[in-house]
Amino acid sequence: MRRTAKNLTAAVLAAAMGAMMLAGCGSSQPAQTEAAAETEAAAETAAESAEPAAESREAAAEAAPEILVVSFGTSYNSSRSITIGGIESTIRETFPEYTLRRAFTAQTIIDKLKDRDGIVIDNVEEALDRAADEGVKTLIVQPTHLMNGFEYTDLKELLEENQDKFDKVALADPLLTTDEDYEAVAKAMAAVTEKYDDGETAIVFMGHGTEAESNAVYAKMQEVLAGAGFENYYVGTVEATPTVEDVLSAVKEKGTYKKVVLRPMMVVAGDHANNDMAGDEEDSWKSIFQKEGFEVTCVLEGLGQEYEIQKIYADHTQKAIDSLQ
Repeated sequence: MRRTAKNLTAAVLAAAMGAMMLAGCGSSQPAQTEAAAETEAAAETAAESAEPAAESREAAAEAAPEILVVSFGTSYNSSRSITIGGIESTIRETFPEYTLRRAFTAQTIIDKLKDRDGIVIDNVEEALDRAADEGVKTLIVQPTHLMNGFEYTDLKELLEENQDKFDKVALADPLLTTDEDYEAVAKAMAAVTEKYDDGETAIVFMGHGTEAESNAVYAKMQEVLAGAGFENYYVGTVEATPTVEDVLSAVKEKGTYKKVVLRPMMVVAGDHANNDMAGDEEDSWKSIFQKEGFEVTCVLEGLGQEYEIQKIYADHTQKAIDSLQ
């Protein structure tokens, strides 16, 4: 008998939290390396067999409506299970009348998981073809993207190309879409880091960044945080603006901070979080802040593992379902 999503999440969480919850940045070892993830591969592979992409649906006379959860993906097993897996579990539990399927957009990650761990995950086109072959007529696609950027646009175009395979199709919104989304995410970000907010600590969230116009979400989140009274919170990006230099300048300008907490403003605490943020290289965010004399703590937790974030995705799924009525 297949384990329920709730039991699966709890079991994986217990195994993974020691490595994922909090990493001391002063360590001579990276906060979480790929080797560390591989030591968990056996347990994680077993867990993945109960997750949507690796399971085989039994043939049914009439296929149930389906929710396809689309993520970029990550090869960090423990983070994947409690972030992407957590979002999927909340959606599954919220909409029990729907079957749930997983797809990743990063083919390099799909290939790596198959070669390294024997975990098979569909790309989006494969997931759409599989759903159509199984007779799914109503399909809701829920991306776990942070914003309406290039990947979301690509997903929308691919879905339009394949919409004639289904009777009803709806694409749900990414995480940061409405003003209410920003306010809810800002509150969630503050809630999970409030223990550090002592007036002497700058709490810095590192986003990915993009060349698309949607990169404006980071500046807007900074405004929303400040407007809500979270004056010790800062947002930057790895590959766009605000840069780490921008954030460092703002933190130093305040003049009252002795410590810095770094946490990813990303759904998953994957490669960027473990290396660009918390790595030991001289250009990592951890190293940059340490060189300026700050005591640095890295929190390797993706936004996707927080229930309040998962609930926003489920709310967006509900809106997509309602749009088909």
